[in-house]
Amino acid sequence: MALTPSTMLELGTPAFDFQLVDVVSGKTISLATFSNCKALLIMFICQHCPFVQHVKHELARIGRDYASKSLGIVAISANDAQQHPQDSPENLKAMAEELQFNFPLCYDYTQSTAKAYKAACTPDFFLFNAERKLVYRGQLDSSRPGNNVPVSGCDLRAAIDAVLTDQPVNPDQKPSIGCNIKWKPGNEPDYYTGASRRQGIFNFINDQLKPRFQSLFRTTTRG
Repeated sequence: MALTPSTMLELGTPAFDFQLVDVVSGKTISLATFSNCKALLIMFICQHCPFVQHVKHELARIGRDYASKSLGIVAISANDAQQHPQDSPENLKAMAEELQFNFPLCYDYTQSTAKAYKAACTPDFFLFNAERKLVYRGQLDSSRPGNNVPVSGCDLRAAIDAVLTDQPVNPDQKPSIGCNIKWKPGNEPDYYTGASRRQGIFNFINDQLKPRFQSLFRTTTRG
């Protein structure tokens, strides 16, 4: 596992079309699938990553909570299943069924869709408005495995709510962090660099230690 942050694709970037098969229904999913939705959320996830495991129930909750809203959701896994069989379409299907996802979970066999969105980690989130321009990318919330921050989805939910109510989305956005997408040998994109992974490790350590230092500081000052 290489800790990796989001690339933070430029806001305003148009959504890239794709043709991917939903591992549960067998239907082909594309941007046109969500043509009647005011907002579109694209999530890059996988089955085995501990960062996805940490938030998987919140992803299912978001699907349920916005089921009656004009929000399209699609999850995509691009991990190389030959190297990581836990992320095979069959195991992705089992995950979707276990969590009762009410949105498609697609497998990006060629990894071309992940590259188009400059997806780097799992989970990685991209929210588009009615014009299919990028308005949010980054973290679900500040919770990470082991940092004792409850999983709430607050950052992503705030962006979704803003789009659905015709409000501006806060441009102050923090990158997601997680396991790197498992690229096929020789298929690694240019943006997958050692520098980005080092930044991911720094961000994770900062997220882990900052609350502890703040707690220690409060205890010390009270004493």
